[in-house]
Amino acid sequence: MSQLHKFLFEGLPVRGILVQLTDVWQDILKRRAANQETGSYPEPVRHLLGEMAAAAVLMQSNIKFNGALVMQILGDGPLKLAVVEVQPDLRMRATAKVVGNFADAKTLSEMVNVKNEGRCVITLDPLNKLPGQQPYQGVVPLFDDHRKKLDKFSDVLQHYMLQSEQLDTTLVLAADDQSAAGLLIQRLPIKGEANLAAKASMADEDEIGRNEDYNRISILAASLKSQELLQLDADTILRRLFWEENLRRLETLVPSFACSCSRERVSNMIRSLGAEEVEGILAERQNVEVGCDFCGQQYRFDAVDAAQIFTSVDKQVPGSSAIQ
Repeated sequence: MSQLHKFLFEGLPVRGILVQLTDVWQDILKRRAANQETGSYPEPVRHLLGEMAAAAVLMQSNIKFNGALVMQILGDGPLKLAVVEVQPDLRMRATAKVVGNFADAKTLSEMVNVKNEGRCVITLDPLNKLPGQQPYQGVVPLFDDHRKKLDKFSDVLQHYMLQSEQLDTTLVLAADDQSAAGLLIQRLPIKGEANLAAKASMADEDEIGRNEDYNRISILAASLKSQELLQLDADTILRRLFWEENLRRLETLVPSFACSCSRERVSNMIRSLGAEEVEGILAERQNVEVGCDFCGQQYRFDAVDAAQIFTSVDKQVPGSSAIQ
């Protein structure tokens, strides 16, 4: 079963989160493999998307925010887009768009950052938006301060966290076809509670890299090997890494798979295409078929269904066209 464990180091300004996605991650991969049009992801994409899934759950659980966290990678390689969405209760979904040959694309740079123009986007989308309220969005390139390409996704996010929160953060990520897992270690803010949208104090910024307790625990965390993270249980991992530290376990949460697609949402998407374009699709294919990239659910609309979609618009907007 997928689980997330939060913990603190007693008397030290350091917190940690460990997540291991098993059934959730396997469900995501099985849904993709069952899609006859797309089939399974190439192995490098499965690896990256799994790391993104673990990282997005870690980041969502690390902030106090009533809304969805959406993590995206966009680039110019054969992997055009990878998306993970995590709700406040850790319900999640993930997908990727693959275009091109993966024969020689194995690293992050080769998949999405060929011309060093790839980027990672983190969006916080409130569940109950106030009038005029826009989602918070942070964008970080897939290179370091010297424009050197980053080939580890954990390095991209550590760079992002340092920029957005001014807090030292260590991330260890791993994924295979059975599990996607991650360990986050972070120095606590000196004042207040940091989150992705907050501005850290000058004292927090001045403390970057200087806290000896955090540095010691970070070195221990970074020694965790991928196979250990994927195959060992949480108790064993924490005991092996931090057996000399006074560790206090906090809550344990259970991430789950959930998709927010619906026939109503697909209807709205079809409506946005316009009656003329939908009429053309119906004339050619008899049905408008839309598949959800996240869960694989297929939605089919015939001429009668489409007419109802646009008839509802007619009732609200006099003079608008409708499919006959």
